[in-house]
Amino acid sequence: MESKKPLESRTIMTDMVLPSETNPLNNLFGGELLARMDRAGSIAARRHSRRITVTASVNHVAFNQAVPLGSVVTVEAKVSRAFNTSMEVYIDVWVEDRYNGKRTKANEAIYTFVAVDDTGKPTEVPPLEPETELEKERFAGALRRKQLSLVLAGKMRPSDATELRALFMGN
Repeated sequence: MESKKPLESRTIMTDMVLPSETNPLNNLFGGELLARMDRAGSIAARRHSRRITVTASVNHVAFNQAVPLGSVVTVEAKVSRAFNTSMEVYIDVWVEDRYNGKRTKANEAIYTFVAVDDTGKPTEVPPLEPETELEKERFAGALRRKQLSLVLAGKMRPSDATELRALFMGN
């Protein structure tokens, strides 16, 4: 199977925060932002795998900045690593200042999607070949995150987590 570049999966969704999507403080509901990130991430995973994809986990979410009513929000998603049937997708959320148009990174998330066939059975995905320094950094971190998740779930022995051993033990 031929490898793909992260840019091939890049998905950008831009929308405005409407009154029905806000909490009593007039900021975007966290759940609404999670749904937007899930949709963008799913499209990125589908572009990489060319398969139906399902959300396997939400590995990390950082709500670093409130997103006020009326804001223009851009959700950018790209596959950061492909494993056998799963893909880690890194998602960045940008908010555009209404007055000067300056974009600032407000939030980020890491989701895992699994490619499935028409019967719902997991299916192989192409490998990923990172190009930029940021893509290479996220690619390397994905294996550590996956091993940590497997160790915490009891699906991998800590001694088998090669990336974590190297991180904590020096080898």
